[in-house]
Amino acid sequence: MVQHEAEVEHDSEVEHRAGVEQGAGVGHSADVLLRDAVQRLSAAGVPSPRVDAEVLAAHVLDVSRGRLAAMAIAGSTLTAAQTERFTELVGERADRVPLQHLTGAAPFRHLQLRVGPGVFIPRPETEQVAQAALEKLASMAQNRPADWTPRVVDLGTGSGALAAAIATEHPQAEVHAVELSASAVAWAELNLAPLGVTLHQRDLREVPPEWEASFDVVVSNPPYIPEGMVPREEEVRVHDPELALYGGGADGLAMPFAVIETAKRLLVPGGWFILEHAEVQAPALAAHCRADAALSAVATHQDLTGRDRATSATLDEEPASHMKECPA
Repeated sequence: MVQHEAEVEHDSEVEHRAGVEQGAGVGHSADVLLRDAVQRLSAAGVPSPRVDAEVLAAHVLDVSRGRLAAMAIAGSTLTAAQTERFTELVGERADRVPLQHLTGAAPFRHLQLRVGPGVFIPRPETEQVAQAALEKLASMAQNRPADWTPRVVDLGTGSGALAAAIATEHPQAEVHAVELSASAVAWAELNLAPLGVTLHQRDLREVPPEWEASFDVVVSNPPYIPEGMVPREEEVRVHDPELALYGGGADGLAMPFAVIETAKRLLVPGGWFILEHAEVQAPALAAHCRADAALSAVATHQDLTGRDRATSATLDEEPASHMKECPA
């Protein structure tokens, strides 16, 4: 009975905090507001109108989507202020402002990353790159002393997604992150500083000599969209920074190739790198790496939809091989 009373008290506290009690102000039914928002977002061509409407409402009310669903069923009412704020956000989303910019957060694996204008919004497919890196680290650890501290670097970290995931899920690692854009660095600092990740603002193609042959794993989600190829999604085309999108050259592979060159410099012999790319770029990147005498164990990795979305390779164990040049 005590437990039941505690649950009831908690529910009342949540409703009070959310301002949805009857009489809290002249507002509208949560269910009606959600229905209207879905219609408005659908008309604007938003790909996931129901989900987006629920996320925005939950954000305004500071409750989970599960709690929001229960409130809608129960006929709960938003206050006038909450109704106004929700309507404003729906209008911005209908104008194709990214959902993550409106809430200030983007989910990535077990994390909620802080994001906003000026930084690339992490995508679900990048979570599989993190998963592959974590599995590799676990495999490496089996042949190392129990106190082994792997050194990992994320090249072109953006919001810090890959670095944050590795620091969180493989806490034994010493994680570094490299990012050139000042705007992205500001967001990455918010996400990475609490996790103990060392953030460096610099061009990933110009790493200092003292970093060479000192990392066990290199991860990267570099820009890879070809020049002249305009993204179809308005959220990407208008709001994602160009520096994080376009890989350089007609095939978009200039930056992915640069990541491979930098990885070869940074890795210890036997070290491993993985980078994300577009599905159509997989054959070219695999061939590029297989043609390099310094690299072995080249592999293509699929995302959850079965598309080829990442390439990995191991730096040759031969001590001098990491100095060889990768073919252009």
